[in-house]
Amino acid sequence: MCYNLALPRFPRPERLLRAMSQLVGNALIGQSGGPTCVINQSLVGVIETCVGNAAVRNVYGAVHGIQGILQGKLIDVGRESRETLEAVAKTPCAALRSVRKKPTREECERVLQAFKQYDVRYFFYIGGNDSAETAHILNEVAMAENYDVRLFHVPKTIDNDLRVTDHCPGYGSAAKFVASAFMGDNQDNRSLPGIKIDVVMGRHAGWLTAASALARECEDDGPHLIYVPERVFDMERFLGDVDAMYAKHGRCLVAVSEGIHGPGGALIVQSKEVDSHGNVQLSGSGALGDFLAAEVKAKLGKDLRVRADTFGYLQRSFAGYASEVDAVEAREVGRTAARVALSGDRPHGSVTIRATRDGGYRASFEVTDLKNVAKETRDMEDALLKGDNDVAPAFLDYVRPLVGEMPHAARLSDFPVR
Repeated sequence: MCYNLALPRFPRPERLLRAMSQLVGNALIGQSGGPTCVINQSLVGVIETCVGNAAVRNVYGAVHGIQGILQGKLIDVGRESRETLEAVAKTPCAALRSVRKKPTREECERVLQAFKQYDVRYFFYIGGNDSAETAHILNEVAMAENYDVRLFHVPKTIDNDLRVTDHCPGYGSAAKFVASAFMGDNQDNRSLPGIKIDVVMGRHAGWLTAASALARECEDDGPHLIYVPERVFDMERFLGDVDAMYAKHGRCLVAVSEGIHGPGGALIVQSKEVDSHGNVQLSGSGALGDFLAAEVKAKLGKDLRVRADTFGYLQRSFAGYASEVDAVEAREVGRTAARVALSGDRPHGSVTIRATRDGGYRASFEVTDLKNVAKETRDMEDALLKGDNDVAPAFLDYVRPLVGEMPHAARLSDFPVR
């Protein structure tokens, strides 16, 4: 695979020593939202680009993101050794620790006071669409108060649901884990046939659940059915699909997004717990899988072997299994954000990935306005889906380069004895 990267792996010394902007002060980095396997690659990408640049005096980290800034919990990440940074880059989850918090206007004004107190002129927030919204709100407050600060959102999310960009750092590694888990679960289901339902992360979009299709190597491999939030979930149709696959294969493996919903958008299993952005808690419970399994047994036969698993948080934090492509791109979005901020070309923005797949995979990195990414999510396009319970070949072409090399599940030839 080829990469059209904007920077070499280590910035050239002459670039580090040259002030690229008249704005001189300290840089501050925060991490927010659900972690990923490669989020720290982006963190290190920002740090290594800022350290040594004449426009940046110090590089600080906010422990627990916006909450840490409000509480004055800052650390000096610019003092870390290259050895430590490289080790952290390969470690899953947020090294600075994360947070789920939508700041109020008053809190944003307090954050701005902290910027002034610590002479922060460059702020980088690594996160998803909610984090982009936070950066957008902060930017509006800074502009209203005439405080000159570069505010940049560095993208990450295993949900792959940020707008404008081709895909999101963190998705490729999580997709690789999901596909590999289904590959193993398919062998388990083939060994001891029955009906197995696996619930995968995906609140509004089915990108991660769809990646389960990469587990298929043979014609009868699962998942045999894939359900995503982009399609309305109908219980009677679901039970009919399961019954048909069980009759065909003598078993059935099902991939289900945690955010599947009925007509009108009502979740199949409701939760009362929400975060400050209004997101309903879904992944911390096996309620959806248990409910679907109970419905299958009740309607298709109480003697059926029916099991359910919720993949949960392992999808975003499984160590040692990052996609190589994902790791490289996550580092580069961090570098790009820092490079553009230091250049003075834009006062704020969110990094996006442009990709081409014709004649080999290539990626390039650009910046869009914060408002284009903030808050809203991106669903899977219709062309990537096949009916109500599967993905189209176009999706497999889309996702394969992001995941990289997959394991292989071999089979015996089943030579008959005469």
